[in-house]
Amino acid sequence: MNHFAYRDGVLHVEDVPLPAIAEAAGTPVYVYSRATLVRHVRAFREGLSALENPHIAFAVKANPNLAVLRVLANEGCGADVVSGGEMTRALAAGIAPADIVFSGVGKTHAELVQGIEAGIGQFNIESEEEGYELSMIAQRHGVRVPCALRVNPDVDARTHEKISTGKRENKFGVPLDRAAAIYAALAGEPGLEMRGVAVHIGSQLSDLEPLETAFGKLGDLVADLRAGGHPVTHADLGGGLGVPYREGEVFPSPAEYGAMVARVTAGWDVRLSFEPGRVIAANAGVLLTRVVRAKRSGNGPPFVIVDAAMNDLARPAMYGAWHDFDAVEPTGERMTAHIVGPICETGDTFAMDRDIDAMGPGDLAVFRSAGAYGATMASSYNSRGFVAEVLVDGDKWAVVADRISPHAIMDAERVPDWL
Repeated sequence: MNHFAYRDGVLHVEDVPLPAIAEAAGTPVYVYSRATLVRHVRAFREGLSALENPHIAFAVKANPNLAVLRVLANEGCGADVVSGGEMTRALAAGIAPADIVFSGVGKTHAELVQGIEAGIGQFNIESEEEGYELSMIAQRHGVRVPCALRVNPDVDARTHEKISTGKRENKFGVPLDRAAAIYAALAGEPGLEMRGVAVHIGSQLSDLEPLETAFGKLGDLVADLRAGGHPVTHADLGGGLGVPYREGEVFPSPAEYGAMVARVTAGWDVRLSFEPGRVIAANAGVLLTRVVRAKRSGNGPPFVIVDAAMNDLARPAMYGAWHDFDAVEPTGERMTAHIVGPICETGDTFAMDRDIDAMGPGDLAVFRSAGAYGATMASSYNSRGFVAEVLVDGDKWAVVADRISPHAIMDAERVPDWL
């Protein structure tokens, strides 16, 4: 469920009509619903109700907007971060350092220092080499840092290849067959408090079976580590639950996911952590756009050109991803069209031969389910600016990220005096 619905023929987000936002904030603009974010967090937590004291760390990469993070912090969420910048954002949003988990395969020396000095709750170590470097830094700071070892279980998540992270050929984690030896080696490092294991096999999963397989392998590793004399008190099960992008799609619910986790992890005797991102944020946001014009080309469907582009919403160009596309004020008439943006790339195509609400120049439309991996993946390609972001709460709304103009971007560039 989300809080985007038609009232008197006009699409609203909660109690705010989208045309009012377009008029005041311009287009394209991302619009988020606070009520939907809160509902999704609470539904996810309720799905884990059979577990004892689970730790929910929102995957900041899905949507790092400070206002969004503040909403989630107020709901008791921690943060899963994969860069120093994301860590800075999580802290600025009010998330306690102890509730931050630092994942990511390429943590730099400076980022490791930053995490230690911030006193974050856990480092998810992605390689033996990273562990030794982290231990060295920790010793210089006179501390022992809590860590989990991320394992690559060689499980196919059966999702898009670019967001699959748990197969042997993927860059993430340490191989399962070497995990016990690497854990033992790192457990001997004076700067590390090795306390657990972590796994994350991919994003937008539509089936629980790959997750269950990965968790089963992780459970076997926990047993092996304990048999080797290593205390294991924590296990990070990552994220990955998918969401419906097309009307009518059905995905596993948080309750179904939680029931599977409770069954598979029974007897582990650890504190479980989770890193939901898309399942919290995706359907809490839309990208509001305006039709520039419709263009006929031969005898085929027209091209409906909108003012949003692949630099604003990259998922269709990167992954061939689907986003439902709806008129803000539909007339009841339908048309078949190609939906494209203004960028000078054929890849700037959102949909081909799509059955949509009939619309023409000046009409407003939304790309739905755009609250995750939307604004955060934006670029300034074709010297376009960065899209604005808005948060709605009931009948109130505010711009929570200013539109960054091409002029502002250009102001950060310099021509040397020798040219």
